[in-house]
Amino acid sequence: MQSPLNDESRELESIVSVAIVLLAAGEASRMGKGKAHKLLAEFDCVPLVRRAAMTALGADAVTVVVVTGHRGAEIESALSGLALISVENHDYASGMASSLIAGFGAAGVNNPHGVLVMLADMPWVTTADINALIATFRSSLGQAVVRAVSNGKPGNPVILPRSLADAVLRLVGDVGARHIVEMSGLPVIEVDIGEAAHMDVDTPEDVIDAGGILRA
Repeated sequence: MQSPLNDESRELESIVSVAIVLLAAGEASRMGKGKAHKLLAEFDCVPLVRRAAMTALGADAVTVVVVTGHRGAEIESALSGLALISVENHDYASGMASSLIAGFGAAGVNNPHGVLVMLADMPWVTTADINALIATFRSSLGQAVVRAVSNGKPGNPVILPRSLADAVLRLVGDVGARHIVEMSGLPVIEVDIGEAAHMDVDTPEDVIDAGGILRA
């Protein structure tokens, strides 16, 4: 027979909710001026941004928000028909902070216990990886930062507890949430998801090496 304490812990874990914010607004400057957009590159005949969104939608999250910006109309077209919330970041050229602020300010993100921040240019992250992070966050009862690592090296995605939302909304410039994580004083739990934690595609060569096909 399970102890009442264990039963209570499992019940608390079951109500810990997570929203996903998928960042897809950047200028992709390393692709070269006027060149193909990396998020529109096709992996298994699917645009990378749609592939990432479908991966997120398959996970055990209450909401998926996609932040768009650069070439937003094309990104929106690639996401057509998916059951997600799309938020446009008009200030995307200022850097990642503005996209995080747009995502954290979206409807449906302020109520969950945590927000999983996911980069749209990481083709190897799977739904199983995301669910492993969410399960770990739930086991902490929503009181810890949970981040993907590979061989102990921090990567992405990362889950931030709701208590850090105000700090995210104060970010400025081309910075992510790493400083917030370091200064939060919260426990940081690492989940090894292998090379997927570091595999992003920033250049045309990266896209091709990762198995993608560039489109104009």
